[in-house]
Amino acid sequence: MTIGDTNRRHFLKAGSATFAAAAVSWKARSYAAILGANDRVRVGVVGCGDRMKGALIPAFQGYAKELNFEMVAVSDLWNRRREEGAAFIQSLTGNPVTPVRNNDELYARNDVDAVLIATADFQHAQHGAEAVNAGRDAYVEKPTAHTMADARLFRSAVKNAGKIVQVGTQRRSTPSYQKAAEYIKSGAFGDIVMVEMTWNVNQPGRWRRPDVVPFLKEQDTDWKRYLLNCPYEPFDARKYLEFRLFWPYSSGIPDQWLVHQIDTVHWFTGLPHPRSVVANGGIYLWKDGRQNWDTLTAVFDYGPLDAPSKGFQVQYSSRFTNSAGGVKELYYSNAGMIDMDKQRVTPEGGLQAREAAAMGLKPNLLPSFSLAENVDAVSTAANTGGDPQTSANMRNWMECVRSRKTPNASIEAGYSHSIALCMTVAAIHTGQKVTFDDKTQQVIAGGGVFA
Repeated sequence: MTIGDTNRRHFLKAGSATFAAAAVSWKARSYAAILGANDRVRVGVVGCGDRMKGALIPAFQGYAKELNFEMVAVSDLWNRRREEGAAFIQSLTGNPVTPVRNNDELYARNDVDAVLIATADFQHAQHGAEAVNAGRDAYVEKPTAHTMADARLFRSAVKNAGKIVQVGTQRRSTPSYQKAAEYIKSGAFGDIVMVEMTWNVNQPGRWRRPDVVPFLKEQDTDWKRYLLNCPYEPFDARKYLEFRLFWPYSSGIPDQWLVHQIDTVHWFTGLPHPRSVVANGGIYLWKDGRQNWDTLTAVFDYGPLDAPSKGFQVQYSSRFTNSAGGVKELYYSNAGMIDMDKQRVTPEGGLQAREAAAMGLKPNLLPSFSLAENVDAVSTAANTGGDPQTSANMRNWMECVRSRKTPNASIEAGYSHSIALCMTVAAIHTGQKVTFDDKTQQVIAGGGVFA
């Protein structure tokens, strides 16, 4: 059957009401009506590298005055980063900011209510658990975890502590993605039959830090503390500063890019994880000593565990070696597609009249409309200097710290993307088809548990 303009108008009308309500919370307003709103929320920074200084701090500062938040301390193991980080924040705020050597010193302070965490990929879960166990709310960069042990540790800590945690999968705070999620869940899109995702760049310097690696000396940091639960190895400045290129400090493409995109699959469908994953790839061009692949193709099977005949496939590909195709997220149903790059719903690829008639069916075509319509009232950017998605996600966390509501990118969302990530890591390391055991919450590869 054809999905006509009536359904389109109904969806847009419902969507407009939803986002008009959401817009109210994103406008300047008095927080005096919320318990504790007159108390300033004092925030510490954990890890003051490029992501923190380039995105999270600007996003935070865009709303700090309005929501009565203030940065008071910087924790970083490298003396250069903590001193430069404190000076950077002080230059933005005009207020004194204290540099501290590590998180033990940070949480020993009584003037830190919450923290922003942007440390190395493998540290997020443990640093997040450490924060909530110390009684602090936290904004924690993605990925949540690339081992299931760390994922379970972090989720359990958040549940037990009852603290507010926002994960850095910022699409969940972006209006066009929120509208796409609502549209799919309304049933108007139809069943998902395929998802295609790409993240392609041509950047030999991506995740490289040749300008700072020579300046990091072991005596200026705490290498053993940096390693956390990783096996000990001698100090390596590249693995400290270019960690995304080296396992077990990161898996590279899956840790950094796949989790953003696969997270939308879980969100849009309500499915908690893939049924299976296979992966292939390698280091095909940038042979600079890295261990993590510069090219990855992974295929995910999604659907109900008790109904193997129902479901869909996600094809994911990413490369550093040629940027053609860019970043794409394409959702297909029998009636058309959602193109998240263009933020549009279209009938492209849907069942046309001629093909339908040949099988005694009716054509099945989606209406064409923009997912950016009717969300103009919602400000996602502010004047932060950062990207709009991060700004929106940061604001949502800050508001939830006030209201004690569950953030858009909750720990459960982070746990789900961690399962998909851990399954992908297992597929890369074993070459096997990987599944997940819901009873034990463990990744299964080659008939055994992948730790």
